[in-house]
Amino acid sequence: MRIRAALAVPAARAAAAALLLTAAPSRSATTATTPAAHARTTRCAESSLTVRARAVPGRTTMVRVSVTNRGTRACAVDRAPTVTFADLDGAAVPVPAGGTGENRLAPGGSAYADVRTVRDPAGPEARRTDGLTVAASAAHAGRTFTAGRLGTGTRVLVWEPVTTWWQPTAAAADRAIGLS
Repeated sequence: MRIRAALAVPAARAAAAALLLTAAPSRSATTATTPAAHARTTRCAESSLTVRARAVPGRTTMVRVSVTNRGTRACAVDRAPTVTFADLDGAAVPVPAGGTGENRLAPGGSAYADVRTVRDPAGPEARRTDGLTVAASAAHAGRTFTAGRLGTGTRVLVWEPVTTWWQPTAAAADRAIGLS
């Protein structure tokens, strides 16, 4: 199965952090006094999130996922969910491509993404696995969903999987992956 290794994003973050820590601070960064300059949304604790996943009705190769912030403060998750597939290596590739980033969740707020597990279910390259795991951030362990719980049948078919970035609505996630 051709999918991107799950370690690429954390390694890139670590390299960027190392560069930022060794760079001399700019004058504007050290003299900023506005509250907005100091405001930074903290990362969401995994324990404050609810992650859900379910196959799109009639399309067992498309999975809708959501994350909800059950905490009392706004927090941030990664730009796209991390989706891995049981005993297979790698993770779904975010589309569109484009660096790392954050998605802010207000208290009680939710975000949505769609995952296409395989383009052609009849393709000979398709692998079969028992389920998938969805994490709102690469640093989280995530929540595992069996194929039966997802509604994909007895197995999840996987080959070159992709995921959308987190979107404000399920309809926006559907549009981002081409469902509507």
